Amino acid sequence: MSSSDLGGSRALAQRSGGPAPAQLADVLERVLDKGIVIAGDIQINLLDIELLTIRLRLLVASADKAREMGIDWWEGDPFLSRGRDGGGALEQRLRRLERKAGLEPEEKG
Repeated sequence: MSSSDLGGSRALAQRSGGPAPAQLADVLERVLDKGIVIAGDIQINLLDIELLTIRLRLLVASADKAREMGIDWWEGDPFLSRGRDGGGALEQRLRRLERKAGLEPEEKG
């Protein structure tokens, strides 16, 4: 089937009142607005002996939707929020160590 055949069938579906093809932006907006959960398990066995089990749980949603569901782990994560407090303990410790080692810290410009 050629690409012109596909375009013709889309045009026919639209003229006949069929559903219009979903655009990527529309699908992405709907997924982020509503959220989607993807779950799966991977299990490796050898002669009925379980060697490895991996349980996957993936939630795809916007930050606002996640907050509505009570998920806001990124707000308390010190690595992700380190720039908010104007310099954290780690940055201060690094500056002290650089001064003791005789290294000049890079100027922020």
